[in-house]
Amino acid sequence: MPGKRVFTPLVLRTPFGEMGIPYRQSGRFPERHGEGPRFAGSQTDVRKKHRSFLTGFTLIELLVVIAIIALLMAILMPALQRVRKQAKGVICRTNLKQIGLAFNMYTEDNKGKFPRNGGIWIVKFLPYIGGQGDQDKDYQEMGVYNCPSYPNKEQTLDYVINSWKDGVTEYIGYSPVSDFRRPSSKILLADNEYAVNASGGSIRQIIRKGQGLPGRGGFDVWRPRHLPTGTDAQRRVAKARHRDGCNVAYMDGGSGWIQGEKMTPQMWDPK
Repeated sequence: MPGKRVFTPLVLRTPFGEMGIPYRQSGRFPERHGEGPRFAGSQTDVRKKHRSFLTGFTLIELLVVIAIIALLMAILMPALQRVRKQAKGVICRTNLKQIGLAFNMYTEDNKGKFPRNGGIWIVKFLPYIGGQGDQDKDYQEMGVYNCPSYPNKEQTLDYVINSWKDGVTEYIGYSPVSDFRRPSSKILLADNEYAVNASGGSIRQIIRKGQGLPGRGGFDVWRPRHLPTGTDAQRRVAKARHRDGCNVAYMDGGSGWIQGEKMTPQMWDPK
């Protein structure tokens, strides 16, 4: 007669120890928690390790982690703010560079002359920066006319132009570029100042979208008190728009940054 068949239990080795697989004995399978010591013991080990994991992270350790995260944020936030300000300054200089290119194209199309009065240049440059016309009715908010650091976001014109004649009177009309002897050092455009009065209102004219061009004659520079060293009520060039100075566009099409206190009338004077 053939020998009696014997079933050998299968044992699995897991990270939590050996686990026995129930086998057929006496015509039945053992219950999960009743028989099979290997299986029951392995389940107990799993529960112990799971319970140890849940209770191993204490409240003190959690507070330490939160404190470390808060410390890192305190260290990184000032750096991120500086990077954000620098990025805005770069965008502003890029805008001035684009307006400078529009200025060069305009002068090429108009016998080397350009509008210097504050009320003219705003619309005459429009066709060269994506606008649809060069009349007052054609004025609309243009991206290159906006500095991302200008405090009042309703303002659609964030720059002022050079209308310097003799430091006493304003140059009105169109001027030949050849009047500027050293164009690479002469300022064409600069950041428009923003200052508030005692009641919190803007001292400088705000040209809002869809409201025409009120006060546009004030968006030019032609006397020393318009420079960053002037008073809040008279200053037209930003004193500290970007760090402790402002961005400018030069007559040769370049752009840069000037410390407010170091800006002089000679930088605006064509001679």
